Amino acid sequence: MIKKFIRSILGKNKKDAASATEPTILSQKQHGIDPQLVSPNAIRVTQTLQDAGFKAFIVGGAVRDLLLSVKPKDFDVATNATPEQVKQLFRRAFIIGRRFQIVHVMFGQELIEVTTFRGASADMAPKDEHGRVLRDNTFGEQHEDAVRRDFTINAMYYDPASQSVLDYHGGIADIRAKTLRIIGVPEERYREDPVRMLRVVRFAAKLKFSIDAATGAPIAVMAPLINNVPAARVFDEMLKLLMSGHALACLQQLRKQGLHHGLLPLLDVVLEQPLGEKFVTLALANTDARIKQGKPVSPGFLFASLLWHQVLEKWRAYQAAGEYPIPALHLAADDVLNAQTEKLALQRKIASDMRDIWAMQPRFERRTGKAPYKLLEHLRLRAGYDFLLLRCASGEIDAELGDWWTAFIDGDAPEREVLLSRKPTTSGGGNAAAGAGTGPGANAGPAKKRKRRGGRNRSKSGSGADKPTDGDV
Repeated sequence: MIKKFIRSILGKNKKDAASATEPTILSQKQHGIDPQLVSPNAIRVTQTLQDAGFKAFIVGGAVRDLLLSVKPKDFDVATNATPEQVKQLFRRAFIIGRRFQIVHVMFGQELIEVTTFRGASADMAPKDEHGRVLRDNTFGEQHEDAVRRDFTINAMYYDPASQSVLDYHGGIADIRAKTLRIIGVPEERYREDPVRMLRVVRFAAKLKFSIDAATGAPIAVMAPLINNVPAARVFDEMLKLLMSGHALACLQQLRKQGLHHGLLPLLDVVLEQPLGEKFVTLALANTDARIKQGKPVSPGFLFASLLWHQVLEKWRAYQAAGEYPIPALHLAADDVLNAQTEKLALQRKIASDMRDIWAMQPRFERRTGKAPYKLLEHLRLRAGYDFLLLRCASGEIDAELGDWWTAFIDGDAPEREVLLSRKPTTSGGGNAAAGAGTGPGANAGPAKKRKRRGGRNRSKSGSGADKPTDGDV
């Protein structure tokens, strides 16, 4: 009996090893990929490498999308050629990367990313004290490369020449079962690269796949490891998540897996507040709709929307402490951006766009004199105006303010003069519960004049942070 048990175990281990090294090969009839969905430039890259005597396959997310009958946005190629050998075969090819070298091959505006098959073991690769791999340029065989990929659905290889798919880890079965499963031991894979936990969330939300129980179980416990990843990498992954066309579903999945803490501090608090939840939901739904329609989306607008209610809370606090509205808004923005920069490495351009969008909001309340005309000249007017409409739609401020600006922006000169001659029915939209004065939820009725600090002459202009607006009246 004991001998029989040992033989069964040994037989099982041999079978598992064989299945990892020998792929299941699917013909075009079996996998059903439409060749018309494949990029001609990706085919050109694989053909050039194969003609030079190398193996070359389209791999990763592109194969996954092709199997789902979705035209991929990007195409990656895997080969047994080294980066230097790949670079020699193409006129516009550039080696990049520290952690693992890859080659970018350019065809006009299209970029094909070419990677060399990675070796199976990362044991000798440099790691930090938490086990995260820092550099890994070990090359290997194709079956070893398949083991190193993150999920089974991303570990399939498509050869355009033979129109066959090589499946090493049951990826085709998981695609048909709509299951997201990590390759190997989940704890080890997350420790090697904690960003994989964010990728689990993104793929599950984007593809509407369920997360395999073993794949999802360690995430809540291992989530703090993301704090050890360079902020720039976390930002890149968060941007992919938010620009996936399924941003709302991704954020909901982040919360479900316990990954939101530290990435967008206080996001849970915001989403538990009726106005905050409605505002964020509207912003993300709008972003998803634009992406699905092929329209551009501004990362600055997106992050400004996600963090607005944090700014709003601090803005009110500064005003309650006696600070003037506009300086209070700048202080609130500084606090929020400084906190987020430590976690997400927000790029300077994105942070600048966010500041502009936030700073414009009190300026929309100025609907007399030359102030509205000056605001029309602002480079970020459209983004600030769209942001204003979100505030109106969420119920944060009165819809009358958004309607007035819609008419003013769309109107001709006489129509604008008529609008300026009318007495506004609100000052700042008027949510009395939100606070008083210029700023978030100013009360209805004419604003009381406040004595300027330092006895400044109101006719003087300036662009300092303590000036309410460029067109102060």
